[in-house]
This record gives sequence, C-alpha cells and structure tokens, in this order.
Amino acid sequence: MATLLQKSKVMKVAGLSLVVFLAACSSDQRYKRQVNGDESYLETPPSKTLNIPAGMTLPLQNGEYSLPSATSTGAVGKELDIRPPLQALALLTGSRVENSAQSSKLLLENTSEYSKLWSQVNNLLAKKNYQISQKDDAAQTLTTDWITWPRTDENIPYQGRYRISVAQQDYQTILSVSNEGLKHGEKDTTDPVEIQRYNVLMLNELAGGLSLQQEEASQNSTKDSGALSVQSGSDNTGLPQIIVRAPYNVVWNRLPYTLESVGMQVTDRTRSTGAIAVTYKERSSSDWKALGVEAPSISEGNYKLQVGDLDNRSSLQFISEKGKPLTQSENDQMVAVLEAAFSKSTDK
Repeated sequence: MATLLQKSKVMKVAGLSLVVFLAACSSDQRYKRQVNGDESYLETPPSKTLNIPAGMTLPLQNGEYSLPSATSTGAVGKELDIRPPLQALALLTGSRVENSAQSSKLLLENTSEYSKLWSQVNNLLAKKNYQISQKDDAAQTLTTDWITWPRTDENIPYQGRYRISVAQQDYQTILSVSNEGLKHGEKDTTDPVEIQRYNVLMLNELAGGLSLQQEEASQNSTKDSGALSVQSGSDNTGLPQIIVRAPYNVVWNRLPYTLESVGMQVTDRTRSTGAIAVTYKERSSSDWKALGVEAPSISEGNYKLQVGDLDNRSSLQFISEKGKPLTQSENDQMVAVLEAAFSKSTDK
C-alpha cells in the first residue's frame, strides 16, 4: 500500500510538472519566429590564410572564386526573426502599392469612385474604434492615438501611432500610412523592419475595410441595376465587340452568373486586367428556348473574355484560344444571348 501511495505522489508531481511546462510553452510565442534546426553552423571556425610552403609555385589567380571577408553584426540563431515581411495588399479596384521604410502607400486611379475616400477612411477608423489625436480635414491628414496590435507570434503586443493622409497627385489618389511612433510594451522601437511591418499592417487594415465597402456598394448597385441594355459595337481596330450599358463594376459582378446561364463556365478571372477565362459547352434546345433566344453558332471550347471600362458603359470581346475574336455574325448572336441572360440574372 505504501508503495502504491508513493507511486501516486510521483505521478501527480510529474503530471503537475508537465502542466507547468506546457503552460510555459503555450505562453511563449517566440518559437513562431525562430529558426528550427541544427545551429552547429554558429560554431564554424573562421577561415584561415593559406600558408604556402617555401619553394612551391601556385597557378595564376584572378580572384574570381575568392571569398570576401565579412563581419556580421545582425542577430543569429534563436535571436534571428525568420518571419517574412508583411505584403501590402492591392485589394481595391485599379490599385497598386508602394512600400518603403518611411511609409506604405496605396495608389488608386483618380476616378469618381474614390472621390469620397477621405470620408470613407474616417468612417472606417471610427468603425474599428481607432482613436484620433489630431485631424486636418482641409489637408485630409490625421494622426491616430496609440493602436494595440495583438498577434499570436508576439509575447508582448506592439503599439503604434500613424499619420494617415489622402492626396491627389496627377492622375492618382494616394492613401498613405507613415509611422508616428512604435512601442513594444513600454519600450520605444526604432527598428526599421518592425516599423515597416506595422505600417503595412495598418495599410492592410484600411485596404481590407475599404475593399469590403466597395464590394457591398457594387452588390447594392447590382441589385438595383435591373435588366441591362446590350448592343453590338467595334473596337479601335474595327473588330466586333459587345457594348453593355452599365458601369464596369456592375457588369463585372454579374458576369459569372450570366455566363454560366449561357453555358460558359468561368475558369479564371482577374479584375485588375478585366480578363476572364471561360469554357463554352453547347446547351440543349430547351435551355435556349427557356432563355428566349436562338442558340449561337460559336464553337465549343475555351475563350478569353476581355472586359473594358468605358466609364458608364462596358465592352466585352470574346477571343478564341487561337487568338481570333468572334466574327460579326457570331458577335451579333452573342449580343442577343447576353441581353437575355442579363435580364434573367436579375431574378436570381
């Protein structure tokens, strides 16, 4: 009996030790940014100068394969942060990003779509409960209060203050985020890598929220657009194309459902370039009858659909996998087919 009690105590102590160990591991998040592997390379002795014995003649050397001496002062081993830098995301229509140690920028097309960007940014900051310490509406510039960034790969969260501005420059609208202070706990941080990381994090927060607003606005516009007028047209070279009397955003959002309803399966699409890859398979006569149009004479196969932005209108041009656009006759048939399909898509 004494032996069993002693074993029970040992098991309890071992179990408690394991719980304490696991708790310590779960609270220390440094392992998420540390190298995991053999660190014996840190003990590699330095290179030595080659001693040439007296009387030996070496081949001619040009230094092409000589190893230059270097002194490293950066972090090594477990102290090295192996996390990749954050990538600024171009989530908005017609946007691209510029990133530097000083600031992170989202460059947008100077269109009516972004005419209210400043108020949208302010509304988004308020929605996220980010406090503002200074603001100049006339200059479209503000400075945030301290914002805490909880992350699963940091034991102590970083806090940052940011200068956010919206500016017009030539044909672009620029949303810029720059650092006004970064702290790790109570300690100020001047590490340019961390400053850039948290600048990008703030820019992505804004881009993500604005992208969601943009998507919701497009969906509402789509719901209210009703049937769309479709007509035959031609591009600058005289090749046939289809003109849809609706803005690019409306047409782009409705195209996947519309194309599927006429037997075209979307396999890939890129909004920034207006390119959509589709595979066309002939539908039954009853399907075309239900749509109220004659079956088009285009061949089954893969097509690229190029969507163009014509301000309050949009252009569509089907190109076969051999690089040939539709003939005028085929294009006219697709005008009737798509107009009927766009009308049906309002019932979905």
